[in-house]
Formats: sequence, C-alpha cells, structure tokens
Amino acid sequence: MSTDAEMQIYGKAAIYLRKPERERIEAQAAPFDSKNSCYVTDKAELYLKGLITARADGKCTVTVTKPDGTKEEGKEFKDADIYEMNPPKYDKIEDMAMMTYLNEASVLYNLKERYAAWMIYTYSGLFCATVNPYKWLPVYDAEVVNAYRGKKRVEAPPHIFSVSDNAFQFMLIDKENQSILITGESGAGKTVNTKRVIQYFATIAVSGGEKKKEVDPSKMQVGCSYVCLINTFQFGCLCKLFSQR
Repeated sequence: MSTDAEMQIYGKAAIYLRKPERERIEAQAAPFDSKNSCYVTDKAELYLKGLITARADGKCTVTVTKPDGTKEEGKEFKDADIYEMNPPKYDKIEDMAMMTYLNEASVLYNLKERYAAWMIYTYSGLFCATVNPYKWLPVYDAEVVNAYRGKKRVEAPPHIFSVSDNAFQFMLIDKENQSILITGESGAGKTVNTKRVIQYFATIAVSGGEKKKEVDPSKMQVGCSYVCLINTFQFGCLCKLFSQR
C-alpha cells in the first residue's frame, strides 16, 4: 500500500484515489468484536452497522449505529436480516475480493463509504466497479495519466486508467489485441469512462507508447475502436485496442 509521500505523484487526485496513512493506521488499531459485530437491514440506509447483544429463538437483539454516529439499543432482527461484518481494516478496501466476508451488505456498504469519500473506483476481483459522482473530480488530468503508466494493477489505486494501462501492457507483451467492456444501467457513466479509456490511449500514444520499455513511436501504431452495443445508454460499450508494430 502506497505511503502518503508515494501518493504525491497523483497530485491533487491523491485524496480521491486512496485513503491516507493516518486513516489506515487508525483502522488497524480500532477495537472490533468479531463474533457480534454485524450489518443489519434498514429501509432508509439499506444497511447499518450493529453489535449483537443477545440471541434467542432465531432473532437477535442489536445495538444499531446510525449514520450520524448515534446508537439505538434493543432493536430486534431476524437472523436472515443479519450479515457478518469485516474488521475495520477492510473499511474502504480497494479490492473487495480481499474481504473475509463477501456478502451483499459488505459490498454495498464498502461502495457507499468509498463514494462518501469520492473514491468512485473500486476493484472486485477482475472487475472495476464505478459509482457515478455526478460531479467533476480532478482524477483524469495528464499528471494522473503519467502516474498510472507502466504500473501493475496492485501497484496503483483503482482507476479506469489502470484498467486501460494493463490492457495496453498485455497487448505489447502478448502481442494480442485487447478488449475492455464497460457496462451498466443508464446514467452509470459508461460513455464518460469510455471517453477516459480513449483519452488514456491517445495520451500515451502521443507521448511515445510504453513507459517501462523504450518503444519507437514511428514503428508503433496504436488504435482504439469504440463500439456501441445496440444502445449505449442501456447496455454497454466495447473498446477494442489493437496495435501494429
């Protein structure tokens, strides 16, 4: 995990990409009851954190923590409405496949917490999930592009640029065409992220191709075809990356 000093290469985008060292250290030291800590269902917030205080007849008595930090004691829930919780060190985790308990509550709560900190990109195994911020974030400028160039996925925070660069590196190493599928509901941000993929390839092509290995730009042609799948706004977008060297 990068230190605050190492994150400086991302410039002003750093705070939108990875939580600071201090927060990570505090999470490691936070007290946690692995047997009784849980998530409970809530009509307004979908899921809330809770602490089980009693169990009987298929029901649990839980002290629920509200979004404002206040606690509500003595609430009863069915066992089916109780979900196991991960330790605090997994809060705002960048790859949800690393969670001890990978359930719906853990996934959605993690996405919600990251979104609240404007960390809109989160990995889930091989996939990169994006939550539309409906506002401009400074995470797409040339400084950020250069910071992601030539880095393996585990070496950098989640980002569409990391997905793009990995596709580019695989294309050069394996000498095979690559594809990036961007899918989601209407308004999820498919078109914007597709533009960011094209922006990334255009930027690295202009600046001379791969960062780690010297490549003669005159001998390399990079192309990116953008295909709408039936209806861009409802289904998805497919980016095909190809190279002729």
